[in-house]
Amino acid sequence: MYTENDLLRALKKSWSIQSSSKWSIDNPANGQCGVTALVVNDIFGGKIYKTWLDEGWHFYNILDGERKDFTQEQFTYNPEYQDVRSNREEAFQDTNDIQYSYLKLQVHENLGKS
Repeated sequence: MYTENDLLRALKKSWSIQSSSKWSIDNPANGQCGVTALVVNDIFGGKIYKTWLDEGWHFYNILDGERKDFTQEQFTYNPEYQDVRSNREEAFQDTNDIQYSYLKLQVHENLGKS
């Protein structure tokens, strides 16, 4: 079984321009929220939530009753979380099949190396 830290390390190694068109070397978590929330949901289950920010909807996970935002580092501020219940379908509107399949594969490969 993997820990949240294992998953975060694997995500950071996996994020790229292939998993979000907003990715950059300076801000690798940028634009990764929907696709990351889906992959985290695949691995740990839990629930997907969202919050409205100036940039649009931001997706994250609730695991064992705790908010886990694996992409929070993309922001230069601490988001004011509204904890609006969401789902896989809504999070998927923030990504596409190619980005999701890529990130899922890369994360599983990187978890296997840890």
